[in-house]
Amino acid sequence: MNHASPPDANALDWLGRPIRCRECAHSALNREGLCRKGATCVRDRRARRIDRFFKDNLELANNYLQHEYFEVRAIAARYASLPRLPALLSDPEPEVRAAAAMRLPLARVEQLVNDPEPRVRIALANRLEGRALLAMLDDNDYLVRINVVRRLPPEILPLAVKDPDPEVRCWVARRLPEERLTAMAFDAEPLVRMIVAERLPENRLSILAKDPDLRVRFAVAERAPPEALRVLLDDKEEIVRTTAAERLRQGSDGNEDEISPA
Repeated sequence: MNHASPPDANALDWLGRPIRCRECAHSALNREGLCRKGATCVRDRRARRIDRFFKDNLELANNYLQHEYFEVRAIAARYASLPRLPALLSDPEPEVRAAAAMRLPLARVEQLVNDPEPRVRIALANRLEGRALLAMLDDNDYLVRINVVRRLPPEILPLAVKDPDPEVRCWVARRLPEERLTAMAFDAEPLVRMIVAERLPENRLSILAKDPDLRVRFAVAERAPPEALRVLLDDKEEIVRTTAAERLRQGSDGNEDEISPA
């Protein structure tokens, strides 16, 4: 056991009380160096210190699946034996249910796609495949749909280009095949169009040269071929005009008079 950070001498438990090793059932482990107050401790309120405890004492994880503090139950679920985990699928805390869902066989947890808590459904979205994952595109929580979009095969993502949430559509734009990106070039959200401008093949960037958002036009100015850059020499924003002129100048034979911004 080698933990670089110094122990916290004033460590508190999950109820805000000072931790006293002499009052702990694991005082023997403490004497053996297998736990340490403020660094590796199952009674600590900090999740990282609880996690260290179970990493160093795997055989004790099963004993904490009914602990009063949900964080302890959720972290113990990462290390406990699989036969003990099905009971946690009905735990009142979503963090605990999600922890169990990440480890149990899919056949045992597929019903959690209907769990009322997004955190649990996100766990499912990071494990399901095929039609079961695709069906989660209809989830009513945008964070769940983001996790679905991040895992679906790119060729299926056109089904999500009209998602009602712009953050979901941003992820679609990041992963959509290049040949399908034009479908998002006129998205209502400027951040989506900016991602499109950063990924579209250069010879198709001219469709965004007159975009109403400065960030999109600047992204075009940084990548566009000469024919699109010349349109940007008359842009209303100086940074766009200057960027377009500089790129044209770099690719020219040195005739700067023809490529000066307006």
